[in-house]
Amino acid sequence: MKNTRLPPWLLAAALTALTACTVTLPPSPPPKARAPEAPAAPAATARERATPIPPHDIDLSGNCQRTEEDGFREDAHLRVASNDVRVLTWTLWVGRHGSCHFDLTEFRQTRKTPHIELRALDDSGCTLMVWQDPRRITLAHAHCERHCTPGIYEQAWPVLFDPRSGACAEIR
Repeated sequence: MKNTRLPPWLLAAALTALTACTVTLPPSPPPKARAPEAPAAPAATARERATPIPPHDIDLSGNCQRTEEDGFREDAHLRVASNDVRVLTWTLWVGRHGSCHFDLTEFRQTRKTPHIELRALDDSGCTLMVWQDPRRITLAHAHCERHCTPGIYEQAWPVLFDPRSGACAEIR
């Protein structure tokens, strides 16, 4: 095999073509020193992160019976004295699709503060919770599918009581 050299003009043309296709990026700027963060204003912090609801001694003689326009209905009776649940019967209906039912005889109170908590005796993991904020007292449930008609649990909402009257709280 014969060793051939490229003519200098062809070598120069090839190098020119290669450099014409090469992109040269400017050097990246040096990393900036991170300035210490100034503390946020109290109003901004409150908007960014919800503050916990302070514990309250809950005393309630609540009866909430109402039917919504969409067919959702509830019948809840809750008596609480100094954070001890004395009476609890709650049935809610999700239109004509089914219902959920909770009765104090099927639960044991496990917590009084910062919110009231009741656990199902059947080891299903069902938990009822009661807490108070300035506008209402909420009775809510978690992991209570066994207490409901199959297929409706995701639509079963908490019941809200007016802390002054014990009636259903206004939602708006």
